[in-house]
Amino acid sequence: MARSALSGVAMKPFWLDRPDAPETTPPLETSTDCDLLIVGGGFTGLWAGIQAKQQRPDLDVVLIEGGTVAHGASGRPGGVVSTSVMHGLSNAARIFPKDIHELERLGHENMHGFLDTITRHGIDCHAEWGGELTVAVDPDHVPALSGEHQLHLKHGHDSTLLDTVEVRAQINSPRYFGGIWSKNISGTVHPALLAWGLKRTAMELGVRLYENTRLIRLTDNGATLTAETSTGVKVKAPKVLLATNAFAEGDRRIKRRVVAVRDRVLATEPLSDQQMQSVGWQNRQGVYDTRTQMNYMRLTKDNRIIFGGRLAYAYGGEISPAVDRELDTYEPLAGAFFSTFPQLAGLRFSHAWSGPIDLTTRMAVHFQRYHGGKAVYAGGYSGFGVSASRFGARIGLDILDGSTKPESRLEFATSMPTVVPPEPFRWLGAEITMYALDTADAKGGWRRPWLNMVSKLGFPLS
Repeated sequence: MARSALSGVAMKPFWLDRPDAPETTPPLETSTDCDLLIVGGGFTGLWAGIQAKQQRPDLDVVLIEGGTVAHGASGRPGGVVSTSVMHGLSNAARIFPKDIHELERLGHENMHGFLDTITRHGIDCHAEWGGELTVAVDPDHVPALSGEHQLHLKHGHDSTLLDTVEVRAQINSPRYFGGIWSKNISGTVHPALLAWGLKRTAMELGVRLYENTRLIRLTDNGATLTAETSTGVKVKAPKVLLATNAFAEGDRRIKRRVVAVRDRVLATEPLSDQQMQSVGWQNRQGVYDTRTQMNYMRLTKDNRIIFGGRLAYAYGGEISPAVDRELDTYEPLAGAFFSTFPQLAGLRFSHAWSGPIDLTTRMAVHFQRYHGGKAVYAGGYSGFGVSASRFGARIGLDILDGSTKPESRLEFATSMPTVVPPEPFRWLGAEITMYALDTADAKGGWRRPWLNMVSKLGFPLS
């Protein structure tokens, strides 16, 4: 069933397969000076440009993007947004227990700023505010959900704990045995439309944006930095924000703490009214499950199901290896889809793609400082950056300004995730870990102790 459902699938992101993509801006062709240089035209870079101009309209901001806006991670995710800026409430409590109340406040503040921007600037990104739903795919996972729910209530979330009957009334799947439905300004967006809307907004605010202009190297001049670009011209600026995330461009040391993994994603054909009725999902939440190799899903405006979550790693952190363009790569994910929704047998997939994730042991945004603080890398969202990237951009800008805000002096902004071993140990560890993630739920054995060991190193995998 899985193989036949993939027949004829388009091997490209569903989000980017649109005739209304904006025109590409010309590359930078003349050397220039500016007040702030932003490297990277994904969510972090675009939000940085917008917020910098909102704070100081007179600031001369240049943004360079190595490809085109949204061609990287920002055009490839599930598109679930929430108030969390640290990869979920439980992860925030795990890594920064002393600052959890402030991080929760900042997360809500961030989403209000997100909403204000898309409303004020007319960004139609198909936003739907049905909330987030975490579902237990094993009866043994239900007690952990109850603990998670108590954490949500403790921090003031509008959160409901669902039993088996209740969760299946929300989404009809035989694999779901319980759930937590969080409703605080959470939901889904069309990520490419969001990125393209942010691009338009940044340019309207006066950001000078150049696509197909890749950073080659940064040179420290003392008071300023000079960025050499792939077009042969240079940009000189006193401050540089490196919004390069999984691509980790800007300094070779970034990759010591950031591992580029890939997430695989499928899009179905639009569901018929009868198929939608068989699934339920009337509240259209963004969904994460509790299996060891997590799957996530959401609905699109035209009632396709976006279904993803098969992590993989290639030697050296290759972003888009050839294997991700092979149909067989997506068969296990398609099989997981039909296990989740057996009533949709016969449904076909229209698109299959992979997207880069900037994974760290912290599983949340961090900030690396270079050239005496004149350059700052903001990244490491570990797959939860669609809305948290606005927050990461804001803190990165403030660090460049000397950490003037109290939050920029908290532990999350002043510390970094641990270093990850180099190749070939990184590849070997990733291969064993990915295999264990894929098979732990079904086979157990040595896989659980291995995943526990990886968790103790910092990655919360089990």
